[in-house]
Amino acid sequence: MDNRDLQPLRDAGFDLIFSAPGRTPSEEELRLLVPGIAGWLAGVEPISASVIELATDLRVIARNGAGTDNVDHAAALAHGIVVTRAAGANAQGVAELTLALALACLRQVPWSAALLRDGTWERWPARELAELTVGVVGLGAIGHKVARMFTALGAEVIGFDPYAPLQTIETTSLEELLERSDVITLHSPPPEDGSPLIDASKLGLAPEGAVLINTARASLVDDEAVLAALVGEQLSAYAVDAFASEPPELTPLLLHPRVLATPHLGAFTTASVSRATRAAVSSIIDTLGA
Repeated sequence: MDNRDLQPLRDAGFDLIFSAPGRTPSEEELRLLVPGIAGWLAGVEPISASVIELATDLRVIARNGAGTDNVDHAAALAHGIVVTRAAGANAQGVAELTLALALACLRQVPWSAALLRDGTWERWPARELAELTVGVVGLGAIGHKVARMFTALGAEVIGFDPYAPLQTIETTSLEELLERSDVITLHSPPPEDGSPLIDASKLGLAPEGAVLINTARASLVDDEAVLAALVGEQLSAYAVDAFASEPPELTPLLLHPRVLATPHLGAFTTASVSRATRAAVSSIIDTLGA
């Protein structure tokens, strides 16, 4: 985060406090930080009801990203706290990473490179995007860019989103998308009931050897079902950039040789971080200045 993007807060007379850099703060750390704050420029840290209870002066939580499911909205509403998000600010960065992960998995780059470093010469026939169908789950700002990128490279692109259908690509049900897609990429919020969107039954619909990409939320997938699908070769690869905690526990899924896991790189570009920070800063100033 560039301090220049935070300067408008200082210019408006606010004092800034920070959690320890480089990791997600724990609830205990947040409980020590929040008393007395008026605005919260929030990342992915869980903002629970118990933390909000201690933030008696808090008036706005401004997410520097697209989603706000890490915030207890009921608690925020009960305390009159405005919750905002930087919609679309990270779309280019996440879409580019999604494309990179898909190509890496389809061309089998990570495991081929790892074997070569170990002295093993082994290759697998790869698949080209122009012969594949890509299913985009969630057609908001990120999903829209993802669809355009894959279309530009010759893939057939289909989408699913009950709330924001794109008119420029074919949209269908989630079940049909899973049945038809060689690459499935997730860009939607998790279901409201807390259940995974992609479970064993859903994975069973996918073509054998499909690639699954999750740059959105860890809770979108059932990790055990994904691992079983990899072991059974229903999936040929799983790429993930979203975790319930950061850094994540190295589970059997993350240690599987056909998993490409990256440390939340999607929005971690200088341009995306700057856009999101500036949007969040503006939300704080607008709310507190009202």
